[in-house]
Formats: sequence, C-alpha cells, structure tokens
Amino acid sequence: MKKIVLFASGNGSNAENIMAYFDMSNAVSVVGVFSNNSEAKVIERAKKFKIPTFVFNKKELSENTVLSQLKQLQPDLIVLAGFLLKFPIHIINEFPSKVINIHPALLPNYGGKGMFGINVHNAVLKNKEKETGITIHYVNEHFDEGEFIFQANVTIENCTTADEIAKKIHELEMEHFPKVIERFLEG
Repeated sequence: MKKIVLFASGNGSNAENIMAYFDMSNAVSVVGVFSNNSEAKVIERAKKFKIPTFVFNKKELSENTVLSQLKQLQPDLIVLAGFLLKFPIHIINEFPSKVINIHPALLPNYGGKGMFGINVHNAVLKNKEKETGITIHYVNEHFDEGEFIFQANVTIENCTTADEIAKKIHELEMEHFPKVIERFLEG
C-alpha cells in the first residue's frame, strides 16, 4: 500500500478530491492531512474520511516537529494541495523526488512568491491571455520552480472575470490531480 500525506492551508477542495479518489483504493492510502491553519476547512474534510490531521505553526514546520511526524508516517508521496507556505528544504531533502505541488497556471508563467489562487487568475486576466491551465511539479527550494510532471491547458477567451477563470482551473484540478498522483505512484 502506497501512502500519501497531504498539506493544505485553506478550503481543501483539492485535498478532499484526492481523499475521495483514493478512499476505496487497495493500492493507495491517504495517511495524514497537515495544515498550518487550525481554522482550515480541509481539517473537517479529512475527518469525513477518518484521516488523521496535524495542525502546526511556522516554527514547527521550520524545525523538526513536522519532519518527525512525517518520518513516523513514512509517506511515499507528499502532496501540496493548496498549501501556501514555502516548503522547507530540510523536508524536501529527507523525501527527495517525493514532494509535489499543483499550481493554477501554466508555469513558468504566473509563478513565484505571492502567485496563488485569485492572484494568479487576476494576472492572467489582466494580461489578456487566451489560455491558462495547471502545472503539477516537483517542489524544490524555490516557489514554483521544480521540474514539471504534468500540465493541462484550457481556453479562457470567453472569460471576463478572474472567478470565471478560477472555475475552469478548478475543473482541471479536479479532473487531473488525483490521476497524476496515481500514475506517479505506479511509476
């Protein structure tokens, strides 16, 4: 059985989609959900699936508290699903090529510090892009600069608001993220 740990900071719709996708799997199990936000909806979503949750602060992330919890779980993959803090290099080094993230744009465009959620969609809209998409990538020491694993694009020519773009991106995330994780773990 392959083990996944999810990191999320907020609503957790991507995390819940992943939990639901693997809920009845005989090959993959979500063994923990980590959040830096005790008020995050992702915690309630994890409880629906009876998945243990771990809430931590920045100090616990930067020191060894979170790392020691991860070592106990021994995940085959750490998935950042709407996790907004910079992921620490000491954890990345402990789990080489086992930390991935999803970004709501076609990297290398619209990535980097501060480029998350609606900020990305506003920038895409402002630049009058004709398409955008998602990028699933490895996590390294820099925001959104890890090697790409998967990209999917969607046309946004008819979108007039950032919320319309966000809806299209959300659909791509829901469709592709769990499948890419599954293929990654099979590989």
